[in-house]
Amino acid sequence: MADPSTYRPAPGSIPTDPGVYRFRDEHGRVIYVGKAKSLRSRLSSYFQDISALHPRTSRMVRTGASVEWTVVATEVEALQLEYAWIKEFDPRFNVKYRDDKSYPYLAVTMGEDYPRAQVMRGAKRKGTRYFGPYTHAWAIRETLDLLLRVFPVRTCSNGVFRRAEQSGRPCLLGYIDKCSAPCVGRVSADEHRAIAQELCDFLAGDTARFVRRLERQMKAAAADLDFEQAARLRDDVAALTKALEKSAVVLPDGTDADVFALADDELEVAIQVFHVRGGRIRGQRGWVAEKDAEDLPELVEHLLQQVYGGEGGEGVPREVLVPVLPADADGVAAWLGERRGSAISLRVPQRGDKRSLMETVARNAEQSLARHKVARAGDLTARSQALQELQEALGLDDAPLRIEGYDISHVQGSDVVGSMVVFEDGLVRKPEYRRFIVRGDVDGRTDDTAAMHEVLTRRFQRHLKDRERDATDPETGEARRFAYPPNLVVVDGGAPQVAAAQQVLDELGVDDVAVVGLAKRLEEVWVPGDDHPVILARNSEALYLLQRLRDEAHRFANTFHRERRSKSMTRSALDGIQGLGEARRKALLARFGSVKRVRAATADELAEVPGIGPALAQRIAAELAGRTTEPAVNLTTGEVLDEGEQQS
Repeated sequence: MADPSTYRPAPGSIPTDPGVYRFRDEHGRVIYVGKAKSLRSRLSSYFQDISALHPRTSRMVRTGASVEWTVVATEVEALQLEYAWIKEFDPRFNVKYRDDKSYPYLAVTMGEDYPRAQVMRGAKRKGTRYFGPYTHAWAIRETLDLLLRVFPVRTCSNGVFRRAEQSGRPCLLGYIDKCSAPCVGRVSADEHRAIAQELCDFLAGDTARFVRRLERQMKAAAADLDFEQAARLRDDVAALTKALEKSAVVLPDGTDADVFALADDELEVAIQVFHVRGGRIRGQRGWVAEKDAEDLPELVEHLLQQVYGGEGGEGVPREVLVPVLPADADGVAAWLGERRGSAISLRVPQRGDKRSLMETVARNAEQSLARHKVARAGDLTARSQALQELQEALGLDDAPLRIEGYDISHVQGSDVVGSMVVFEDGLVRKPEYRRFIVRGDVDGRTDDTAAMHEVLTRRFQRHLKDRERDATDPETGEARRFAYPPNLVVVDGGAPQVAAAQQVLDELGVDDVAVVGLAKRLEEVWVPGDDHPVILARNSEALYLLQRLRDEAHRFANTFHRERRSKSMTRSALDGIQGLGEARRKALLARFGSVKRVRAATADELAEVPGIGPALAQRIAAELAGRTTEPAVNLTTGEVLDEGEQQS
């Protein structure tokens, strides 16, 4: 990879105007296209501190060999040029935040002599009315099939229409009354156009008028004893009602809006969009894409640019609702307004029905991301590939079939806890999870490195002890808790945490367990004794497995820490002691600093506190000696014991 300093442009040579820039690699290929309000400010940020950049951006800068830019007059022009260049060059580092499918619409070709209803994608044509977008083309055909009973508009191609016109015989739809058959003269061109216009009016939201009209005709036919006609009209009303039920009303004011929501993790983002037209959900679409930025406003801007940047703007609605506004919200709104041909509203809904709908879309995005991660985690081929990639990248003799992840959680050194999670064959083994209370030094204080050293020491001391005995308890037949060592230990952190973990193994003589650390900022894999980390590909299954392990250890540690912190904040060992009110409790804590030190103090030392007499001091000492608010802990391993073990 190239050294970014070799092609960094002089800051004074970069204009401060808005514009679009392109990074090229050593072969001259465009690898990234971006836009900026100020080219100088944006381009300089790429070369200040490479290590502080997003991992994908850092890799892009190192891959590049040159950078060039084009100045434009306005930010809207920058958006247009950026999209045009992305479409032209398809740069490898520009992530696609939309799926590769165009949206299907129900189109009525009102510009033709005999308008036709059909499914259309792609560029919008003049003289054609579009309704949608829909999720799938079959959803359009299903809805259209219901509506043709009431609005028998032509749906055939021009070739079929001409053949029927020449032969004097209509197609099958003409025989079953789902087409008014203008090809054979059953209706005139004007009458057929009127039918097509009524279909457009119904699809545009003017539905009640047609339902009321059919009901009046049905009652009139029944009154005239024309029950056959009344039955047909009844079925027509049922068809319209069923078509309306397929799209529930979610916004009573007849709003046209696209509602976007995102759910992301370190690697990927799940995108969901609901298309609301006339207050009804006409379509829903979701997909998962790789992230190229940690900044959600920038991600939203890229998403809107790609969704609405195609030919015809993919039908930009009057309102675009997003979870967060883009950094350049006014510029993006102006650009979308140009795509639509009229002003649009780009905003974050704050209350009411639109806020409720946004929350629904967000839940769909979260569930979509969760399903994607579960599907990826459950894929046997992906798991096997991840273990093989780890073995090759770390130079292990065998694939790490059992991996243990460790993390430390605390707030400014208080309530320090540790977690151990286990993955076997790439899958979680929750029964093997363990929690540790970190004792720390004599004052109960410790740092992350010392805490990691303490947790691992306890775990592997117990492993060595269990290894000398049978792997199973002869009385219960159950596997001993720490009998099986991992093939790989993963700690949350960089070189210091890895060194502390390796020191534990060296001190205890454990030489068959590998240790690595995963640093969250750049997702680097640190190996003991190496000055430089191992860099795994951002899309590799090995990195994905390590991240899942690290995140699970982090979640497990944080959950336990919150439990302990909430208990310590709401309950104290000093509570309930007779004669010890709030003022005296504060005096004790001010004198000794913590409940732990109060418990360790003698009665004479307690009596030195203002307001604490000898009798009360004796009572406090006796009460504290006989009670504890801490969970029971195995003093050998530091593991939290459950109620059954506490009783035994």
